[in-house]
Amino acid sequence: MITVFYIGLLVCCFLCLYRIGRGPSAPDRTVAIDILGIVIVSFCAIVSLETGKDFYLNIALAWALLSFIGTIALAKFLEGRSFDD
Repeated sequence: MITVFYIGLLVCCFLCLYRIGRGPSAPDRTVAIDILGIVIVSFCAIVSLETGKDFYLNIALAWALLSFIGTIALAKFLEGRSFDD
C-alpha cells in the first residue's frame, strides 16, 4: 500500500519539475516550487510512518518552515518589494 503512495508522490515530483522548467510565468514556477516542498514533506512523513522513526518528522517540519519562508521571500521579490516591507 505504501508503494502506491511513493509512486503517486514521485509522479507529482516529476509534474512539479516539469512546471518549474516549462512554466509560462514566474508565479507559476513559484507555485510549483512550493508544491514540490509539500511533496518532499509528504515523502518524509511516509518514510517516518514506514520506519517508525520520528527523526524524519523533524526533517519534514524543518523543510516545511524553510519552504514557507522561501516562498514568501520569492513572492516579495517578484512583487518588487524589499524584504523589509
